[in-house]
Amino acid sequence: MTMPYYVAPEQVMKDRAEYAQKGIARGRALVGTTYAMGVLIVAENPSSTLHKISEIYDRVAFAGVGRYNEFDQLRVAGVRHADTKGYAYSREDVDARSLANVYAQYLGQVFTHEMKPLEVEILVAELDPVGAAHQLFHIAYDGTVADEQRFTVLGGEADAITHRMAAKFRPGWSLGEAVVACVASLSGPTRTLRADDLELAVLEHGPWRRAFRRVPDDEVTELLARGEPPEVAAARPPRAEGESTPGPVDRSGDDTGDLPGDDA
Repeated sequence: MTMPYYVAPEQVMKDRAEYAQKGIARGRALVGTTYAMGVLIVAENPSSTLHKISEIYDRVAFAGVGRYNEFDQLRVAGVRHADTKGYAYSREDVDARSLANVYAQYLGQVFTHEMKPLEVEILVAELDPVGAAHQLFHIAYDGTVADEQRFTVLGGEADAITHRMAAKFRPGWSLGEAVVACVASLSGPTRTLRADDLELAVLEHGPWRRAFRRVPDDEVTELLARGEPPEVAAARPPRAEGESTPGPVDRSGDDTGDLPGDDA
């Protein structure tokens, strides 16, 4: 008689966690942080069509790292959930905390009961419409929720990026200063990320109801230049003759970006 194969529950959970962590670490990282006028999210993403940062509702944004097709399904589900709640009750009842709880319950259920966990980490951010009590909820692959107050890092070399970001963070900094710090933290000492390597979006205060705005490449380039300390700008080597400042790039025929199902 053949004995049934047995694996300890602790080992099953450990194997699933390692599997998800390896998949997420292969993806490009992103940083979410607060600044003087709201919330900034910066992601390393060369694709102009496959967004890692998106709007969920009036004052709520979503960002994901890991398997693109998996976190994009979560984004779509979040939009439907927010629309339904806003229609059934009121627009003010749609908030990041309740949406983060829904995501956490789903990710935890999949991690515990399904054979393969989702290889994703997601960020749900909300703009405080009357003050600076903005919210950043970091939801891990196993459904763990972290309520971050200053900034949060998802995917890639998260520990190293977090260490660099912690050294740079300053409460109430300008958008330009925040962009420079986030990009420097993502790139590290050995790389240089330019506007067309990045995806940026903000939740910002204004007279409009919808707070989400994508930051175009030309504005990113301007913010990077404006937010640099003078000594850093002076130390940068001059551009080669004929080299232009990076601006909006037409990548409609570019097939080198992340494809659905790839790590992003």
